[in-house]
Amino acid sequence: MSIAGPDGRLRCPWGLSAEDYVAYHDEEWGKPVRGDDALFERLCLEAFQSGLSWITILRRREGFRKAFEGFRIAEVARFGEPDRERLLADEGIIRNRAKIDATLANAKLLATWAPGDLDALIWSHAPEPGRPAPRTLADVPAVTPESTALSKALKKQGVRFVGPTTAYALMQACGLVNDHLEDCAMR
Repeated sequence: MSIAGPDGRLRCPWGLSAEDYVAYHDEEWGKPVRGDDALFERLCLEAFQSGLSWITILRRREGFRKAFEGFRIAEVARFGEPDRERLLADEGIIRNRAKIDATLANAKLLATWAPGDLDALIWSHAPEPGRPAPRTLADVPAVTPESTALSKALKKQGVRFVGPTTAYALMQACGLVNDHLEDCAMR
């Protein structure tokens, strides 16, 4: 069940668990995100979040945007070894070698795709409308058949560091699914 915030509006409990979450919950999470660069950013941030709390990533998002040239695929695809070393030393991001390497490799790969291909691939895995709204956080899955299929489709194309759980988090964040609780004001 949702919880009333300081303004009296009902929100998903996680959306009130930290001050930084309120705006993210209310203004971004679950809202449709379109465009290759915007989806690349979310894909990268979800990969960096793997094994960490989302608040850690959210609080460093501006550092990530600065370090990765606003997540513009064409720009990141041009990064070379000096950029990789710079990223590994950048205290404004998560300095995980495997995640940085996956981001750089994914940018190089996606730069070869036609404009709109990433958007089309991701959105082609949106579930059919009409799924029941979750009543409690326990009703929100971590993995679905659609996220498993999206993960497989991305991996088949060569995209790295995107398992079914990461794919589902991406689907939630980018509005492919609406997992705001049924009584949440943002639903």
